[in-house]
Amino acid sequence: MTTDQNEYVASLPLILTEVEVVRAERVSPSFVRVELGGAELAELGPDGPVYDQRIKLIFPNAAGSLPSFAAADESWWTTWMEIPEDERGSMRTYTIRDVVGEGADTRLVVDIVVHESEDGEHGDPLDGAGNRWALQAQSGQRLITLAPRRGHDFGGIEWAPGEASRLLIVGDETAVPAIRGVLRDLPADASGAAFVEVPVDADVQDVTAPAGVTVTWLPRNGAARGEDLHAAVLAHLTGDTPTEALAVAEDEVDPDLWETPVYSSSGEQVAEATTVPTDDSPYAGLYAWIAGESKVVTGLRRKLVNDLGLDRGQVAFMGYWREGVAMRS
Repeated sequence: MTTDQNEYVASLPLILTEVEVVRAERVSPSFVRVELGGAELAELGPDGPVYDQRIKLIFPNAAGSLPSFAAADESWWTTWMEIPEDERGSMRTYTIRDVVGEGADTRLVVDIVVHESEDGEHGDPLDGAGNRWALQAQSGQRLITLAPRRGHDFGGIEWAPGEASRLLIVGDETAVPAIRGVLRDLPADASGAAFVEVPVDADVQDVTAPAGVTVTWLPRNGAARGEDLHAAVLAHLTGDTPTEALAVAEDEVDPDLWETPVYSSSGEQVAEATTVPTDDSPYAGLYAWIAGESKVVTGLRRKLVNDLGLDRGQVAFMGYWREGVAMRS
């Protein structure tokens, strides 16, 4: 880069830099853990707990090259969009698993969900750019990351329980790093329950959580996606095991589902969130954070808000991905 280009990147309120794979490990059948290093990560934030902090990774294009963000007079997004699609590589969103080390030795740790196609081809809907890269990841390879720079507002944290007195945390394998971060960073007196669905028994991870928060792992082991998760969450909330399986029609699923106490992907007007209803609801004081495959999340949203009557300000429902649809960024 030229001096002007370096000054542009350094002036951004986020870290936009190439990083190197320090370590890559297949930690279970469905997860590859990568540890990324680079001098600019010394400024990696956020300023408080990490919780479910999202970042972006840019993977090399088919020729193995990474894009250049060299236009000092344009935004990084404008520069990215102006690069021909077959040259710019692929951008995907992930959650920070850990930040380890300090200063120039700071390392960004990310868990990437992987799935190996049965026929070895790339036509499988789950076989996206991040999946393909992670399956062959090794030390020395380079990526680009967009991550929070300490002292600046980057966004990307949705965990916001306010004054809630009890917590409900729900997610599938794509939400495992976020759930792990939330559980780790909760105050010691937190109370509630977490339900985590993963593909197989071997994907269950050790997590640190306050004594008052129970963590239930739900390996599918071939069962339908979301089936056991749906049943466990409703049984926890109502005390009754549901008699009907999760049922959501394809045309009812918003592929961009992202509903938090302060934002609605549908454009719905959102009142100021309280997370502590003043009525006599049996769910008063509850805050629910739910993330994963959009269809499963849509079904849980319908049950909690429409059927059980949870206040809109008590819930965050995030469609991290949509089965059968390749994510763009």
